[in-house]
Amino acid sequence: MAFEVIPGDAGSPVILHVPHASRALAESGLILDSAALGAELDHLTDAYTDVIASRAAAAAVRRPWMLVNRLSRLVVDPERFPDETEEMLAVGMGPVYTHGYAGRRLREADPARDAVLMKEHFFPYAEAMSTLVDSVLAGAGRAVILDVHSYPTAALPYELHGDGPRPPICLGTLAGHTPDWLLSAARAAFPGAGLDSPFAGAYVPLKHLGVTAEVSALMIEIRRDQYMLEPGGEPTDGLDRLAEAIAGLVDAVPVWVGALRRGG
Repeated sequence: MAFEVIPGDAGSPVILHVPHASRALAESGLILDSAALGAELDHLTDAYTDVIASRAAAAAVRRPWMLVNRLSRLVVDPERFPDETEEMLAVGMGPVYTHGYAGRRLREADPARDAVLMKEHFFPYAEAMSTLVDSVLAGAGRAVILDVHSYPTAALPYELHGDGPRPPICLGTLAGHTPDWLLSAARAAFPGAGLDSPFAGAYVPLKHLGVTAEVSALMIEIRRDQYMLEPGGEPTDGLDRLAEAIAGLVDAVPVWVGALRRGG
């Protein structure tokens, strides 16, 4: 399966979303040799973010739901909405990448192949996330998507806004879907976190984007030197510390949601 939905506790409003942790590949027209492919995976994979999220889920008082991509973003990037990625398309990194982190050609242009990849991987993933959000909304009255990512200490050439601050934790916000209470809870969990630099935004399924106020979202971007040896090395002790921090945020969300329901 290209992705996995891991059930949480009934009534939990939290979804941990992990889209870029995998190095697994499928036939998708990549033309790189093994050394070049390894370099792309080292730089573009959000290594161990699935481990961090899994440990956070296990440590939380009420287990959150999870959606984990089990394929590399080099196959298809599930967070690139086809009609909202003009900047990334310009550098060859739309839903199906044609170029890598330093502008290297990954695959030849082939709209027919890309359409197959979108049908086989992108759209089923998007549907699974939308279905999961609907289920969590029905069970908890609110869905809170926490997008778990990582980013390198030094900006990569593909980054369009890489000249800004690169804090240990970057919190990405999305207008209309990142309420003040969620941002406050995240700042309490990650003291000193930066905001929307070097990456901004958060993932909300198109069905709910700009429509459903009960769907909240926040991106947690972890600078990789906080938990691993860069670019593609082993994890360090920081991994468990980060998992504990995310578990604390997961546990804080139901408290805030309860206060909202009570009119607090």
